[in-house]
Amino acid sequence: MTTKKKALGRGLDAILRGPETDIRSREIADNYVVGAIAEISIEYIESNPFQPRDNFEEEALTELSESIKKQGIVQPITVRKTGLNKFQLISGERRLRASKLAGLSKIPSYIRVANDEQMLEMALIENIHRENLNSVEIAISYQRLIEECSLTHEKLSERVGKKRTTITNYLRLLKLPADIQLALKENKITMGHARALVSIEHAQKQLNLLNRIIQKDLSVRQVEDIVRKMNQPDQEKADSNKFEIPEKYTSIQEDLSGKYNTKVQLKLNNKGKGSIVIPFENNEGLEEILKKL
Repeated sequence: MTTKKKALGRGLDAILRGPETDIRSREIADNYVVGAIAEISIEYIESNPFQPRDNFEEEALTELSESIKKQGIVQPITVRKTGLNKFQLISGERRLRASKLAGLSKIPSYIRVANDEQMLEMALIENIHRENLNSVEIAISYQRLIEECSLTHEKLSERVGKKRTTITNYLRLLKLPADIQLALKENKITMGHARALVSIEHAQKQLNLLNRIIQKDLSVRQVEDIVRKMNQPDQEKADSNKFEIPEKYTSIQEDLSGKYNTKVQLKLNNKGKGSIVIPFENNEGLEEILKKL
């Protein structure tokens, strides 16, 4: 017998349908079938130690709690079996917390089999699909999936259902100074502002422009124009020696920048000769690049 379930996002759904989550398995206590939906006592469920979010708005939880009181749980949480009457949350932290606030004793749950790396991957991917995440939180989740779950940019693109260039643009935000990342998290600037700031070579210049953006409430278009003028002298000098890069190579340059976490430059002249430059700031940066190479 098969059990239909509501998709939790393309990436997560693909993981949950993998061979590690065989719905036919009956090697589980209390007659629960792996892959089925079961009503599990909330007291048996422990939080996911890999939960990437530690900040849950109290007001939003209260609203969800009231909704659960009236309508119940619309989408089951996902857990894995860890022992007799023991379950560990894979995804659904907000639903679990809100259910406790609502006074529920049991909660509908999908039961899965997952190792620790899968747990982290599932939690991060579900986190990425939340509507209220800011750009920095998404970027951090992408970075953790790459580093801690050993995903390539291509595999990550498949998991989360996003283009590789989109992922690269998010990862570039992590190169910005902490003050700019904080301004982005606090919605003082948008991702469009941040993407423009990334194009500036020096951190202090980035911070100076950040202050202008906040003080004068500059639009993204205005900031892009300012950055273009700031980079103009260097750009004119570069253009005199450089042939315009064909569009098909632009995405490759962006992918390499994301992979090596630095602004990779693809230089090409009108004779087809050129080079790929991977800059680094110190010995540690060089070591990281060499490992990835």
